[in-house]
Amino acid sequence: MIRESLGPLKLAGYRTWLGGRVTSAFGNSIAPIALAFAVLDISGSPRDLGLVVGARTLVNVLFVLFGGVLADRLPKNLLLVGSSLAAFASQAIVAALVLTGTATIPLLIGLSAFNGMVGALSWPTSSALVPQLVPPELRQQANAVGRLFFNAANILGAPIGGIIAAAAGPGWGIAVDALTFLLAAIFYGLIKLPPAEPAPVAERQNIFRDLRTGWVEFRSRTWLWAVVAGFCVVNAALAGGLGVLGPAVADDTFGRERWGFVLAAETAGMIIGAVIAMRLRVRRLLYFGVVATAFVGLQMFVLGVHPVFPLMLAAGFIAGVTIEQFGIAWETTMQEHVPGDKLARVYSYDMLGSLLAVPIGQVAVGPFAEAFGIETTLVGLCALTLLAVVGMLCSRDVRHLEHALGEPGPSTVKESVA
Repeated sequence: MIRESLGPLKLAGYRTWLGGRVTSAFGNSIAPIALAFAVLDISGSPRDLGLVVGARTLVNVLFVLFGGVLADRLPKNLLLVGSSLAAFASQAIVAALVLTGTATIPLLIGLSAFNGMVGALSWPTSSALVPQLVPPELRQQANAVGRLFFNAANILGAPIGGIIAAAAGPGWGIAVDALTFLLAAIFYGLIKLPPAEPAPVAERQNIFRDLRTGWVEFRSRTWLWAVVAGFCVVNAALAGGLGVLGPAVADDTFGRERWGFVLAAETAGMIIGAVIAMRLRVRRLLYFGVVATAFVGLQMFVLGVHPVFPLMLAAGFIAGVTIEQFGIAWETTMQEHVPGDKLARVYSYDMLGSLLAVPIGQVAVGPFAEAFGIETTLVGLCALTLLAVVGMLCSRDVRHLEHALGEPGPSTVKESVA
């Protein structure tokens, strides 16, 4: 059963894409830990750490739409090579500065902002490349396999990053991250795509026209903007409830050292969820994914009502399994129902909604917790996620959009193998 679900791995282009994506994901899971210790070694200030990390997020938000435009204009594989090499160069500079003791907070802020711009370019490009590498009947499995390996890389990378930073120093952790981007660039360079027909000049007069075209594609599909709007609320609730209040509750109850195991349980659930999603044959795939999202607030509910370690592990695992059902359903639905030449731009509007929600939730949750109490706020955030799910399901398009349940035929796979 599982072997049949790994059919996309028979495709050479998909394998090389997956190699690049997983390699860079592994490095990206090391980088935040190493960078955090590097900043704290320089100034010891959490405020400075917030400025360095925040610079990346801010620039990422500002440039993600333009990243989608470039991804639809240029060959996506070459664009990923360029962005990976740029990330390699910037991270290599950061590593050299940290290792030589010449790093300063302003320099790190500037380089972090540059990395945010590079990330804004690579994120929609990588997601929009899959339909060019995988036939329609294999895309659900391809998205599941991709997320399976992606989450596995995150599980491995975070503890390895901590070990490297503690044993050899944060500079070496950042150096390893730089090397992963170089390796990713090599993988992406091996992808071969058929030459695309250039779009008419009239359709590419300027970047703002392309942005408007992407916006028209985005707003013209009710299921698309309804889910993005709903997840704006869900992401804000999760960012505030788990990202800000979660560690505070853990510190006062089952201990901060166990909080990492709760997060690991969620990632383990995501891996199992990806395995389950490989074999799913659901006609209304988006509807199924949105319904599964109702369980993602379970961790916040347990944190607010009865924060004990075993229950938190179980809640984290269930949340991981269910959110992965939505993630794979969402990727597959977008690739199936959005034209390939506009997909990256539509992805960028989707990503913009997600990115904007995170700082809103992080900033707003503090005043609410002070006014109503942490426990009440957490239960309220859980209820908010449920309301967001109900809101998404109010859309008839979300409930009834159909997914093609094609089974891969031997000739299709064979012809797609390079």
